[in-house]
Amino acid sequence: MQRFISEEVLQQLNVSRESLNRLETYVDLLLTWQARINLIGPSTIEDVWRRHVLDGLQLLAQMKDKTGVVADLGSGAGIPGLIVALGGGYQCYLYESNGKKVAFLREAIRLTGANAQVFQIRLETLEDHLPLKLPRYVTARALAPLARLLDLAHPFVARGATGLFHKGQDVDSELTEATKTWKIGAIKHSSMTDSRACILEVEGIARV
Repeated sequence: MQRFISEEVLQQLNVSRESLNRLETYVDLLLTWQARINLIGPSTIEDVWRRHVLDGLQLLAQMKDKTGVVADLGSGAGIPGLIVALGGGYQCYLYESNGKKVAFLREAIRLTGANAQVFQIRLETLEDHLPLKLPRYVTARALAPLARLLDLAHPFVARGATGLFHKGQDVDSELTEATKTWKIGAIKHSSMTDSRACILEVEGIARV
């Protein structure tokens, strides 16, 4: 599988050669498991490096606290959480309820040596499973509309975490809907992988 990430972009995101090697191990494992369980959309397999790896790595540009812990909600195949752990050296908590995906994540952590831990819980119970070390960042991709996503991420964001959420072309309508129930401080960052998408940075939320 061809790696579609330029050296210039890797340098811009401060991804080391060692990190890239770990990401290659991750991609190999992802494609092996994809034949058994559905981890990514079948139509994205040929473009896995851009659609998934770079899509996760681009969060590093918005993560200024290099020692902060990352919590990834609905982690699935580990995108973006495990990608951030591998590419940026972050400690990451991966929250996923699906047992097969949890098994994949644990195997990926074992093979890559990522500084990550998997929590098999339903996100609705997150308030009852807060880790001792609270995260600095909360991530999620293709998990839920923004209003619902803020419900799920609230236990962390209310305690000072910054949300970094992948959002598509409907982000403005999602923001409008979310402001009916939330006061939101949000910044849209252009996506490196899709001109119609963005990374939505969220801080200081409060229920209306």
